Parts: sequence; structure tokens; C-alpha cells
Amino acid sequence: MSRSQLAEVGITRHDIRSEVRAERWLVLGSQTVGTSREPLDRLPELARCWAAVWETGVDIAAVDGVTSLRQAGLAGYDEQSVHLSVVHRHDIAPLQGARIHKVIRRVPGEQVLSGLPRTRPEVAAIRAAHWATSDRQAALILLMTVQQRLTTPRRLAEAQKVVRGRTRRAFIRAVVRDIAFGVQSLGELDFARLCRVRGLPEPDRQLVRRGPRGRIYLDVGWDDHDLTVEIDGAQHRWGLAVTTDNLRQNAVVLGGDRVLRIDVIGLRLETDLFMGQVSVGLGVEVAA
Repeated sequence: MSRSQLAEVGITRHDIRSEVRAERWLVLGSQTVGTSREPLDRLPELARCWAAVWETGVDIAAVDGVTSLRQAGLAGYDEQSVHLSVVHRHDIAPLQGARIHKVIRRVPGEQVLSGLPRTRPEVAAIRAAHWATSDRQAALILLMTVQQRLTTPRRLAEAQKVVRGRTRRAFIRAVVRDIAFGVQSLGELDFARLCRVRGLPEPDRQLVRRGPRGRIYLDVGWDDHDLTVEIDGAQHRWGLAVTTDNLRQNAVVLGGDRVLRIDVIGLRLETDLFMGQVSVGLGVEVAA
């Protein structure tokens, strides 16, 4: 609990001192008191979040980034530090167990209106991507936020327009566009350009095959090599899209073609590796 909360219920600083001397409570900071003997790093994340906010200032700090996403329900992403954001004009001392990020400004309506002071998932995801240690980690955070339905692709795209960051701006803009609009953001002409710069033959476009439910329209391919490439948007791994894609691919393979699947975000992260597989499929050595 914070000292101000304890004061509201009539517990004075002298009472706190007595409980600490009796080894029933533990002082966890200038504003935070533990009503048990557990050290701060062994407390649940929610308790550590509150402690970080109290120590930094309730009117100043907000839980942000991956910590805010975890408090909103993000699963499968571990992070030991509590991430906070404060407006850049505030001078904040280092805080044990917390990473304090200074932001240029607050976005209107960026915080939830009750409970723990934290940013909304779409804002937290964009900031977490800017604070990530690598492009791969940034893309993973953005994908997981939408895949776990913490926000929508459209809200993420809207947040990207107004949340400012200092790192990988172009990359985040491209990944968010991939998530929101799928293969529309990386069109056939872009893939053809990747082929040209690597000395690969330019692919045919608008290929048509027969499938179990009629015509199948393929992204790109090479008829003379019996090779097709399906470029999947982020949404291709959600819901029944997987079933549809499997039926399409099986029909193409049974018709005699080889199929390479490339996810659009993976193509941004591992361009050389994916294009290397395309070159193997074509029997062409990639240009240096």
C-alpha cells in the first residue's frame, strides 16, 4: 500500500514504523509499504506496478509498453522489469525493478480510466515496439497484441499515426500496415522488385489454378518452373483462414506446382533467407 492510502484509513507514519520494527511490514520505497515481509522483486507484477507508479508519482507515471500489455491480458511474453512512461520534462530518479521511458507527450485518451494507471493496448504496443531491443522483438509484440485481441488492427494503425518514438519508425509503420492491410501493403510489384535486385527472373502475376471450389488465384509464380509463391498477410494465421490456405496449397501442389509460403512480416525481417529459398526453387544463384 502507499503511505497516502494508509493515512486515509488512519495509519500514521509512527504506526508504520512500529509494524516494521516488529518485522510484520517492510518498507519498499519512500511511498510504498509492504504489509508482508516479501521483498519487492518477489511480489506479483500488479503489486510491483503499483509500487513503481507510487514511487514515480501517480500524476506523472503510467504503466506502459509490454507491462501495460501484460496487465491487459497479453500471454506468452515474459518481462521482469516494470515499464513506465513519463513526460520528458520530469526528472525521475532510477527505480529498482523499473524501466522509466520519457515520452515527448501524452496522446489524448491514451490511458484507461480506472484502476492501475496504464496506457491502452494499442498505444502500449506501439511504444513497446519502439523500446524493443530488435526489429524481431518489435514485430512480435505488435503481432501478439492483435492476435490475442487486445486491440484491433485499425486501432493499432490509428495509434501508430499519433504515438511518436525515437527508433525504427519506418519499420514499425511498415509492420503495422502489414498487420492492418495484409498483402495489400506489400504488393506484387514489391516482390518483383526484390526478385530483380537479386538477379532472379521476374515472376508472372495473376496466376490461375483449379481448386476444389473452382478457380484459385495465386499471388505470384513462374509457370516455366512450376513454382508459386503465396505471400500471407498477418491475418492468414487467424481463425479459419488456416483451413482455407491449406486447401488452396494442397490443390496447387496436387496440380503439379511447388508452393513456397512467405508471411509478409517475415519477408521484412528475413528478406535474404526467404529470397534465398525462392532462388533455390528457381535453380538460380542469388546475386551478391
